[in-house]
Amino acid sequence: MNNTLDLDRIWKERSTQFTRRPPNPPRKLLGLSGNDETASSIMPPTTVVLEGRSICHRISLHKHSSYQSLARALRRMFVDVNGDIGGASSSDGELDLSNAVPGHMVAYEDMEDDLLLVGDLEWKDFVRVAKRIRIIPVKPSRRRNGEGRN
Repeated sequence: MNNTLDLDRIWKERSTQFTRRPPNPPRKLLGLSGNDETASSIMPPTTVVLEGRSICHRISLHKHSSYQSLARALRRMFVDVNGDIGGASSSDGELDLSNAVPGHMVAYEDMEDDLLLVGDLEWKDFVRVAKRIRIIPVKPSRRRNGEGRN
């Protein structure tokens, strides 16, 4: 019986150690405006998929400041592969997501796997929710002149 009492006493001592723990201090939420190292450790790179290609790319959205910066990166990634990366393009001022990859539109999958058009959210919200960027070919319209006639 002495062993049973010792076990009960030890159990009570250990259980009170766990129940009398001080509460956790409040945690500060990390934002995007902080250090790049902190952001990169929290936010993994986003996968970029060009439909029709078997190789995916990865991009760190927190390193970009706007949709135009993302458009330039996508242009370098898929269009200007062999071009001069350091030099500015003549159409750089007009570059946005609608013409970053000619003949394609840029969409993204959010955390709920919904497919949405890039540019619908504020930049910081987009960076927070985008899980995958998909570059989808724009299919030509089937309704052309003369095609509805029999």
